Amino acid sequence: MSWFKRNKAGINTATENKKEAPDGMWNKCPNCKKPLLNSEQIENQYVCQYCDYHIRIGSAAYFSILFDDNNYTELFENLTSGDPLQFSDTKPYPVRLADSQAKTGLKDAIRCAHGKMEGEDIVIACMDFTFIGGSMGSVVGEKIARSIDYAIANKIPFMLISKSGGARMMEAAFSLMQMAKTSAKLALLAQAKIPYICLLTDPTTGGVTASYAMLGDINIAEPGALIGFAGPRVIKETIKKDLPKGFQTSEFVLEHGFLDFIVDRRNLKNKVASYLRLVK
Repeated sequence: MSWFKRNKAGINTATENKKEAPDGMWNKCPNCKKPLLNSEQIENQYVCQYCDYHIRIGSAAYFSILFDDNNYTELFENLTSGDPLQFSDTKPYPVRLADSQAKTGLKDAIRCAHGKMEGEDIVIACMDFTFIGGSMGSVVGEKIARSIDYAIANKIPFMLISKSGGARMMEAAFSLMQMAKTSAKLALLAQAKIPYICLLTDPTTGGVTASYAMLGDINIAEPGALIGFAGPRVIKETIKKDLPKGFQTSEFVLEHGFLDFIVDRRNLKNKVASYLRLVK
């Protein structure tokens, strides 16, 4: 059986002959660090099969999970931000926008679409953290406002999936104005008696938490999501007290009455569709 033995030392394989796994085939769970096969992640809806950690995903993945057969019509897809303040930090704002658009393939930090969920019509607006930290700028506020108008006009329930670091500093007051704008539009949605479902995912912070992310007829969250307004360090320095364990997790927020329930992503579609049938 000498055919499988290495009788000569120092045998090297030329670089061009080395075999490597294709990029994107494997990922590592951020929580338990175990390797995850990409196809298994998709099948398991981007939840780690070892520790049930909910991996951060974007609008494309959420749409594939929630819309029947991944069929939907994207709404207002060509809206892009301007530069009203001519803002510049390490680079001009238009350059930062162009870089983010090229890197992510997105126009801004939110996508909106109309489709069916277990046969029920629904409009979903989903934020993307990969686009400048999911920051809320004028386009985010405008897309939400237009989606609400669309939902009212067609009498369709509206769902918003939040994933954001807060307001976009490059737009300053224009960004903060979106808090009032979206809240006013949601009041019109309530007057029309059309359901509004909020899903808070990891992370949901800042002005997004202080506005549309917490104004749902039902507020739900994914397990272990970071949900808060200011950062723990700022809060600790303000109140001069140590913060409790698990502070600003979805479980802590649920315990203190700010959420209706926490739902595993693998059960999300069924739970939301059941709610839609109940309020129909």
